[in-house]
Amino acid sequence: MGTIRLFNHYIKRAFLVLAFWEAAILLSSIWLAAFIRFTGDHQLVQENLGLFWPKAVVYAAVVAMALIAAGLYRRRQRYGLLGIFNRLVVTMLVAGPVMAVIFYLVPELYLGRGILVLSIIISFLALLLSRSFFLYLMGLQGLQRRLLILGAGKRATSVSTLRRRSDRLGIDIVGYVPLPDEAIQIPEERLVEVDSSLQEYVAGEGIDEIVVAADERRGRLPSDELLNCRMAGVEITDVLDFFEQTTGKLKIDVMYPSWLLFSVGFRRHFLRQVGKRIFDVTVSLVLLVFCSPLMLFAVVAIWSESGRPILYRQRRVGAKGKPFYIFKFRTMRQDAEADGKARWAASGDPRITRVGRWLRRTRIDELPQIFNILQGDMSFVGPRPERPEFVETLAEKLPYYGERHRVKPGLTGWAQICYPYGSTEKDAFEKLQYDLYYVKNYSLFLDLMILLQTVEVVVLGKGAR
Repeated sequence: MGTIRLFNHYIKRAFLVLAFWEAAILLSSIWLAAFIRFTGDHQLVQENLGLFWPKAVVYAAVVAMALIAAGLYRRRQRYGLLGIFNRLVVTMLVAGPVMAVIFYLVPELYLGRGILVLSIIISFLALLLSRSFFLYLMGLQGLQRRLLILGAGKRATSVSTLRRRSDRLGIDIVGYVPLPDEAIQIPEERLVEVDSSLQEYVAGEGIDEIVVAADERRGRLPSDELLNCRMAGVEITDVLDFFEQTTGKLKIDVMYPSWLLFSVGFRRHFLRQVGKRIFDVTVSLVLLVFCSPLMLFAVVAIWSESGRPILYRQRRVGAKGKPFYIFKFRTMRQDAEADGKARWAASGDPRITRVGRWLRRTRIDELPQIFNILQGDMSFVGPRPERPEFVETLAEKLPYYGERHRVKPGLTGWAQICYPYGSTEKDAFEKLQYDLYYVKNYSLFLDLMILLQTVEVVVLGKGAR
């Protein structure tokens, strides 16, 4: 199975099918729970359920969002059945209280306590069975999409680096076809020799897709044979499109400028920007209301341990390269950069206070940035803003680094949920590839997905320094 572009975001078809199947499970769980609760008496079921569809849809939506927040729809999930079991337990423990709050706010959606508990139990067991079956299916050779890589040089080597099971989910790389006069960098055992025509080889091996990964295309690509394959129904994909769709990042070390010129994305519609601003303000105000007690606690904790200042103001680079001052709760000693030299935070950094370490682990230190969002300097979702000193250095060493400033920086972002915290140039390079994917494909749908998946990052303390 390949990917599908939905609201500018590439989603693996396997996960889309899984999502529809699990939505059906959740929608039917309430009816089945009521049927069991009233031992098959249809009249009692109808009397107690009342408006079935609104209640079922709300229940399914709440559990689905909890599944996303628990990381069960992450494209790079690597946990097995035990990890899925644990996350399903957390999902149901969250969904129950949320449904109780909804019942209080909207009494018309009320479900009996017995029906709700049975629905959660049925959903848990059915989802666990569904995920087990999904893992089994994805491992079957016959259901994997068979890929042939055209090329055996540098760009083809980048494909061979996809070693994670999550990146190779649903795909089977048959081999690499070397092109004339190409410097071969692929191990010999992974090369395939096409004795007949490319179309005959593709048909004989059951190839579903050809990924063009040629280092030099002029005079080397078998264009006529590729056209015959395309007309026969075989998908032809550029290696950069393949990486974008498969990994959710732009592979900038093998990128060429013409691909950026002609690829889909980088659209800036007025309504989209207005919608994003409304989304930012709404989410920020809601978060401000719910997190006010945490922010007050942080103020007291910082003041008790190390006094003032409570807030830390630091210059960062925003949209279009314009500088602004970001607000954070102070987590380091007052003399952390007494020499005036900017440094990345490192693991076990001695400059971080005891309270500061806890604030960083729980991400509470980031909450004052809500005011940056309300001021319009930041968005809720976007590339993380860096200090001017780091931007200047990285822009000289990393290609396309300045393009991440095409949109407002964010409190959370695609790179933050796809890659752990990094404090080296190599980490900055990896995160840049995810940032560019977001700049190219951002939408309210992607923002919502990132926001929900950020919950897992915050709760598990991933990447905290």
